[in-house]
Amino acid sequence: MAHAPMMRLGTRRSPLAMVQAEEARARLCVVHDWPEAAVELIPVEASGDKIQDRPLAEIGGKALWTRELDLWLNERRIDAAVHSLKDVETVRPAELTIAAVLPRADKRDVLIGAASIRALPQGAVVGTSAPRRAAQLLNARPDCRVIPFRGNVATRLAKLAAGQAQATFLAAAGLARLGEHGTGHPLALDEWLPAPAQAAIAIECRTDDRQVRGWLAAIDHAPSRREVMAERALLAALGGSCHSPVAALCDAAGDNLTMRAALYTPDGSEKVAAESRFSTNDLEGPARLAVGLLAQASPALAAHFTGSQ
Repeated sequence: MAHAPMMRLGTRRSPLAMVQAEEARARLCVVHDWPEAAVELIPVEASGDKIQDRPLAEIGGKALWTRELDLWLNERRIDAAVHSLKDVETVRPAELTIAAVLPRADKRDVLIGAASIRALPQGAVVGTSAPRRAAQLLNARPDCRVIPFRGNVATRLAKLAAGQAQATFLAAAGLARLGEHGTGHPLALDEWLPAPAQAAIAIECRTDDRQVRGWLAAIDHAPSRREVMAERALLAALGGSCHSPVAALCDAAGDNLTMRAALYTPDGSEKVAAESRFSTNDLEGPARLAVGLLAQASPALAAHFTGSQ
């Protein structure tokens, strides 16, 4: 007779989300010596996956990736939810807790359609619905034209193959998790910063569920958690929305964090950048970097970040 699962793990239905949930299950089963059947994967259709024809920022932002999973957690239909952390709102409900961050993968963006930003044809049409990628591109190559590109990895690659754009961007981590090794050209981190918390898988559960929190704590990767929580703290201090073009990268080394960040106007015409190094115990480090960035910014640039008000 089959036993009920120890844990019900909610996930979005996209192929990448399912792969990420499978990784979370595998890590839980290894560390707790559970059979695979102990963790049941429960796919939940997210609003962000249903609506593909408009930029995310126009239709509700990052909440479209988390709304249904939050509801299922609160209704106790699942015990935990797996997320791409870069898609999770900076401010989360108090009744939910990020109980585990898995070891972070390749943080880089990948350019598909050209060998480098410099190698893009003059006036190239580039597909992306990410304000950060659009602003970074236009800052480096103001001659290019950006068009909206929504959808999962396969959908965006198909749009590119159909000639809707000459190039697009994808996250290296997502491509690798889907087995798409060798697709496109990774962009060097010293030239092109990723999204805050890019390449990190997070698992969230109810704050009051001590048993599930304990199970998840066993697979939490402390260096990755320190990096992504600092990047999310920077976002919180900036007060940006899903419309605000911000790139950030934090690297953990021992007891220290090095953080680089850049803010842009949406059209890429203005940019400010800064770097800071602080102790992992210095919870105000990201906020100080945010203050420094906003102090450099013109009123036109600062207007895109509510932290300037």
